[in-house]
Amino acid sequence: MDILNVLARYGQLKITPLMQKANINFNVAKENLEFLMKQGLVEEKIVGKHNDNVFVIAQRGVTALKYFREVNQAIPIFRTAESPRLPFNQNHALARAIF
Repeated sequence: MDILNVLARYGQLKITPLMQKANINFNVAKENLEFLMKQGLVEEKIVGKHNDNVFVIAQRGVTALKYFREVNQAIPIFRTAESPRLPFNQNHALARAIF
């Protein structure tokens, strides 16, 4: 969810600023971006005169993020006192149910 949150907040980003803002390493970013793109939640675009690759949240990603926030507000299972920050895990049962 961190990647979706970052892209929703900052708009299109290259991979390095995305990694920094989401506080994840390259391998985690690559794996999660591939998953999110396969699900249609994130899109990769080529922009600018240098043909830079950037990532942007897709409309489906905005919708998924909205629903996730509603579920998390009703049942706060992802951020608790014991676990203030859980990483996005595509194998988590709730993540599989949402996506």
